[in-house]
Amino acid sequence: MNLKSKRPHYEYLKNKWTLRHRAIQNNFWDKHGESFKHFALGSLGGILLLSAPHQDRLPTPNLIVSRDDVLKGYDQNVLLAQSLSDKIPKQVQPLDSLGEKDIADILTQNFGFKVTAEVDGIRLNRNYGLIGGEQHLYRYPGDNLYAHADSAVDWAKYGDAGIAPGLGAWGYFSPSQQEFKGVDKERERYYLAIQTFLVPGYAENAAEYRGFFKFRKMLVVNPQTGQAVVAVIGDVGPSEWTGKHLGGSPEVMDALGLADGPRKGPVLYFFIDDPENKIPLGPVKVKDRA
Repeated sequence: MNLKSKRPHYEYLKNKWTLRHRAIQNNFWDKHGESFKHFALGSLGGILLLSAPHQDRLPTPNLIVSRDDVLKGYDQNVLLAQSLSDKIPKQVQPLDSLGEKDIADILTQNFGFKVTAEVDGIRLNRNYGLIGGEQHLYRYPGDNLYAHADSAVDWAKYGDAGIAPGLGAWGYFSPSQQEFKGVDKERERYYLAIQTFLVPGYAENAAEYRGFFKFRKMLVVNPQTGQAVVAVIGDVGPSEWTGKHLGGSPEVMDALGLADGPRKGPVLYFFIDDPENKIPLGPVKVKDRA
């Protein structure tokens, strides 16, 4: 394992400031979005005046400045959070059918792939809940915590999460270290623990549902910041008594901006309809609106 890095502390602090900057952007648009649009329109009008000072008539272009025009180059995930703000219940609770569909449509439009609450007639018990941080999982026989880090930065960010004493719900991600592949590494790195035991019809169709949920791809979104990650279901849990509705690997929590402090927070989580397995795991940005 290579734990060498020339500037691990710099990289770590840079990541922290990136998350803080994202939150500031979100608060800025929330508080000053309308004023900012008026300012942009006024400034643009001034530019038009200065560009033709000796003309008797001002140019009259068919000019419409949209929110996307004003914020071109702005963090689009932050704008996603703004568009979700009036769709999310004030309390962390299951979404109603209308809200569920509206949010799935918004996510589909923003990320450019199909996001849905139901696949093959199977749905979760909820799509809005409280996520909590999980430990690393053993990926193959003989695996250890140190092997999970590719660099000193990796170790600094994720090492203290530890490794679970038992295996995930589907056992090892690979039968041996020799057979361990990149896809296995990414699945453990970006895994979710989902309360599949609460899914409607699970008890009557346990074998079928167990196969359906194994490494099922999902989109998880922090609605407060717009940070999002594509992950797979790699474990079952957490228990109902914890008050949490799903769990995320250390890397998932980091991608959602929830790796610090209480290591929990409200998230949206939906299936990704990706039958050809083209969508990579990991943090995901809103598609370019240009």
